[in-house]
Amino acid sequence: MRACQVLVVIIVCVTASMARAATVEIAGDYGGFLVAYEAKFAKLAAEHATVRIAGPCVSACTTVAKFIPRQDICVTPKGSLGFHQAFPPFVTPTLWKDYPPDIQAWITQKGGLTYSLLWLQAPEIYKFFKKCPQGT
Repeated sequence: MRACQVLVVIIVCVTASMARAATVEIAGDYGGFLVAYEAKFAKLAAEHATVRIAGPCVSACTTVAKFIPRQDICVTPKGSLGFHQAFPPFVTPTLWKDYPPDIQAWITQKGGLTYSLLWLQAPEIYKFFKKCPQGT
């Protein structure tokens, strides 16, 4: 009987730790190497992390939209995504493929990827991502 109780406690502890995925806050992230961001966000997705965009998420950071499910991303009023053409230019097709179709359509509607930043911010960003709950 005692062994059964210990086993139940172990199962509950393991299950609880697996269910507790991290919440990652993005703010002031101006990008970097695309492959590094793809690896980072793929790892977070595998860990079932949630993402809170609380400031600028620019360039390669915007690939978060491919890897993290929408229901696991929230955006604060100060959160924003900044899109632009990749440098070097041959990376742009890979970057483009990382965006979901609705975000690609929005970018195309706004004139496409150029070297100038194209900002997706409140209130328009809430057409794509949910608002973060107040106080979080």
